[in-house]
Amino acid sequence: MVKTTVIKQLEEKRRAARMGGGQDKIDKQHESGKLTARERIEVLLDPDSFEEYGMFVEHRCSSFGMEKTRTPGDGVVTGHGTINGRSVFVYSQDFTVLGGSMSETNARKICQIMDMAMKVGAPVIGINDSGGARIQEGVDSLGGYGEIFQRNVLASGVVPQISLIMGPCAGGAVYSPALTDFTFMVRGSSYMFVTGPDVVKTVTHEEVSREELGGATVHTTKSHVADLAFDNDIDLLVQARRLFNFLPSSNRIPSPERESQDPEDRVDTTLNTLIPENPNKPYDMMELVCSVIDEGDFMELQSDYARNIITGFGRMNGSTIGVIANQPMVLAGCLDINASVKAARFIRFCDAFNVPVVTFVDVPGFLPGVHQEHHGIIKHGAKLLYAYAEATVPKITVITRKAYGGAYIVMNSKHLRGDINYAWANAEIAVMGAEGAAEILYRREDVEGLKKRTEEYREKFSNPFVAASRGFIDDVIRPQNTRWRICRALAILKDKEVDTPWKKHDNLPL
Repeated sequence: MVKTTVIKQLEEKRRAARMGGGQDKIDKQHESGKLTARERIEVLLDPDSFEEYGMFVEHRCSSFGMEKTRTPGDGVVTGHGTINGRSVFVYSQDFTVLGGSMSETNARKICQIMDMAMKVGAPVIGINDSGGARIQEGVDSLGGYGEIFQRNVLASGVVPQISLIMGPCAGGAVYSPALTDFTFMVRGSSYMFVTGPDVVKTVTHEEVSREELGGATVHTTKSHVADLAFDNDIDLLVQARRLFNFLPSSNRIPSPERESQDPEDRVDTTLNTLIPENPNKPYDMMELVCSVIDEGDFMELQSDYARNIITGFGRMNGSTIGVIANQPMVLAGCLDINASVKAARFIRFCDAFNVPVVTFVDVPGFLPGVHQEHHGIIKHGAKLLYAYAEATVPKITVITRKAYGGAYIVMNSKHLRGDINYAWANAEIAVMGAEGAAEILYRREDVEGLKKRTEEYREKFSNPFVAASRGFIDDVIRPQNTRWRICRALAILKDKEVDTPWKKHDNLPL
């Protein structure tokens, strides 16, 4: 029989762990518009599904008076639960306990659930709200970060990893989110930077606020560090659940299937008029994306970064697909450095977790300019080429209007092992546009002659039949039939297998 005193002690320990740094600290967290570590887990996971590990863990530091400040759990809540019935491992840093600072034991708790996630094949979601390394522990704290980073790398491509930045994340702490697959932030209350404003001012004499240096807007529009930003904790957690629903649990398990009421053979006649008659007039590619996927349910990622290309998840016939699409509304859909890197990383995630990739192409080429050349468009563009060429998942391409030059090749062409490549009837596949080509080929012609030559070139290449005659296009389709043709192609490619040469690992152009 268990002694009453032990039971009482157990309940006291549990109560202390749940209170974290105490009611005063919890009230301050709420006053700043933030949920506590445990409240965030409650919103993220299914009701009553969370099972906590390491609730009674305490730090072992006795320097600087730390022996007087021990709290059960030591500033991080770890465990597993479910999202819509599917298993997930979670850790949530508790800012009310020593500012959520990373300690040796704190790191050990996080590493424990990451190891378990890899063993059982379940995603990991990390909720970051920490002031950084626990200074009192010195190198032990830094070692803890190193252990987490190592597991981030080992888990990469094995189980999906999602980072939710819901407060400060500074110094070495930023590299764990950078190693994960997806990162969400909260506007106004979360920030990430390697060195803070005070250090920046001391070293470079620049005065900058935390928000200007590493806020959510900076990382979703400029740095490419975060995927999406939200106005508050609740919105972020709800959208994290939504993202989770698209993802497979591991690289050994197919993506979850959802019953769809959207017929796979649905015809959308509005697509027949999507492309303007003027070839230089833009249109919104998002209309096409939302038209062909199930119920128009598309989760765009990095929507505020490199807006000339669209990336995100949708479903077709109930199964998850990754979507890449040029956006003619921004930079005419040209590929540039940012768009290439954005799309390449997304493709590599899809390939690692067996998510088919559907590509919609309307690309006049790579963005010209001194800035692009000097900042490495050759190498960065090669990342996108490499990602497509390396991917062995089902790859389907639809050319809607323009596919010019090297950009045609890079955007999942047949030459990069595209499985099924379609083109709309008005698609143009050529080295360059008619005007540019005529000016080069017939530079000695007068104005009228040049105009005639331009029309001759346009007449020859303003359709996809030359490429189709070479076998580079599998079929020329009507826009209204795009959805059912893709659904049929995905069904055919479901059990696709590709043999690749043995290698220790690749050497993509980083």
